[in-house]
Amino acid sequence: MTATTRKSPTSFPRGRRLGPLVPDAPVSLQAGRVMAEAWSAQLPEQRRQHAAWSFVTEAVRSYAQAAGETLGCSLNISPVTVALTYNLNTSAAELARTLGRAACSLPIDDACYQLSACYTAMLPPALRSSQGAYYTPPALTERLLQLAEEAGVDWRTARVLDPACGGGAFLVPVAARMRRALGAIEPGRILDHFAKSLQGFEIDPFAAWLTQAWLEIAFAPELRATKRRFPAVVQVCDSLDQVLGNDRQAFDLVIGNPPYGRLKLPPAQRLRYRRSLYGHANLYGVFTDLALRWTKVGGVIAYVTPTSFFAGEYFKALRALLAREAPPLSIDFITARKGVFEGVLQEAMLATYRRGGDAAAATVHYLTLNQNGSATPDHAGIFHLPTEAAEPWLAPRTPAQQALVTRLAAMPDRLADWGYKVSTGPLVWNRFKPQLRNRPSRDVLPLIWAEAVTSDGRFIFRAQKKNHQPYFKPGPADDWLKVSTACVLVQRTTAKEQARRLIAAELPAAFIKEHGSVIVENHLNMVKPLSGKPRISPATLAAVLNSEIADQVFRCISGSVAVSAFELQALPLPNVESMAPIENLVKRKAPAAAIHEALRRLYFGDPQT
Repeated sequence: MTATTRKSPTSFPRGRRLGPLVPDAPVSLQAGRVMAEAWSAQLPEQRRQHAAWSFVTEAVRSYAQAAGETLGCSLNISPVTVALTYNLNTSAAELARTLGRAACSLPIDDACYQLSACYTAMLPPALRSSQGAYYTPPALTERLLQLAEEAGVDWRTARVLDPACGGGAFLVPVAARMRRALGAIEPGRILDHFAKSLQGFEIDPFAAWLTQAWLEIAFAPELRATKRRFPAVVQVCDSLDQVLGNDRQAFDLVIGNPPYGRLKLPPAQRLRYRRSLYGHANLYGVFTDLALRWTKVGGVIAYVTPTSFFAGEYFKALRALLAREAPPLSIDFITARKGVFEGVLQEAMLATYRRGGDAAAATVHYLTLNQNGSATPDHAGIFHLPTEAAEPWLAPRTPAQQALVTRLAAMPDRLADWGYKVSTGPLVWNRFKPQLRNRPSRDVLPLIWAEAVTSDGRFIFRAQKKNHQPYFKPGPADDWLKVSTACVLVQRTTAKEQARRLIAAELPAAFIKEHGSVIVENHLNMVKPLSGKPRISPATLAAVLNSEIADQVFRCISGSVAVSAFELQALPLPNVESMAPIENLVKRKAPAAAIHEALRRLYFGDPQT
């Protein structure tokens, strides 16, 4: 976590004033949130959460007051459920009230998001990360609710659970849809319906209060007419500890944006969710298992999650579980990474699943977020679950990839069939800093960093980045670090915005022979022969991995910035017998375009495709 200079709580970033906001309310709110976050960052770490509670409480109360003035009545919201021990200074309190009043010009879903997101932005980064507190923009909420409706959710009768409901991003619009679907009925019956049909779990007591407060504001007319409080539909708890009593308590829809991040589960929780775990646990994977338990047979799960579970090895048990118990109905890949969830760079997706459904073809869209805050879905195609559901799921990210995905399903060969296995470079350099060397000598070995693999597929021995040195002095117990077999090196971290996701180069046998052994750093994958001579030469393998077609294949598999050994080993490949023309092209040092064209014919079977 980056250290911040501690200043007086009354100080604001230099050059920023606390004057009137510009007329465009969404821009004003965003600017105000930036100011609030900057102010919070100047506070002692242990006080930031309490300051956020006080600030956002003031903003929500100001919103309720302004909304009440517009309606010509008083909007009463429940007292906050945490102790407000931080006293706001005059400037901070005025900023909070200004944000609350500005939010009143927005639709309630947008206002709810803007002020709730202000709370998470003000939290200490470590706390925000541990709780996965990243709230869902209204455009994504709207699209996920639309997907739930397309899956058959009937708002008149559905019982709905959000197991991570902080901020009210889903429960507030779900309740609004229920009210519209029920038509003109008495206010008391509406509230009774919510009491039995709406449920939220939330571990953060302040976020739980926010959800309840927004529901009270949204349904103020019904509360005034009945002189009742809004039903207490939000339970403060650890969702992972909640156990369904019986099938009658199950829900027609479990919806939400579950927290994410690697965690160490307590023994009881790890035992409860062991069916979906393989190695490290991730919060959103466990929350997906939780959703399966709380959804009735025939019901729908609608989640916003990272895309990494589509291919990651740690999610192989979860993929198998979903395929068995709740196959996907629809997938929306979100095209942008930046600006979707503030401070988050992971790729995200919207997905619906049917509990007890058939493993039929799922519909795939790519979702574009527009500058006006809306989202536009574009049809990309369909995808089928693989025969071995634990294997990576192949899905088109664009319409142009649909034909490729169809062909890949019929290609059984993998790297193992070509005679290779994949492992990561063994050296985690910062654990061996004293053994790094800047000059060659008799007792050192070349250290191969990721920059040795160039973007155009060449191997150049170099160490150009900060803290990188070109040599390593192994100790008596370091034989396990030595690589003495020629192999293909592949960069382990690339982003979808790059021209290519697969960046590979042959580590020449001559270089190995010259030095006896080398040390390969952890940001490289090593594609090494299983034993003896592989069926496809390393040079040809490197050419295949560097081709445009292999890059497209990988993009249909990968769900994160990591190029993992597991994903590389799952890459569909042409059968060995068909590769002779490619081997000849590589031996003749044919241009990359000629190799790509020959590979494309192997993948598509039609030179005109």
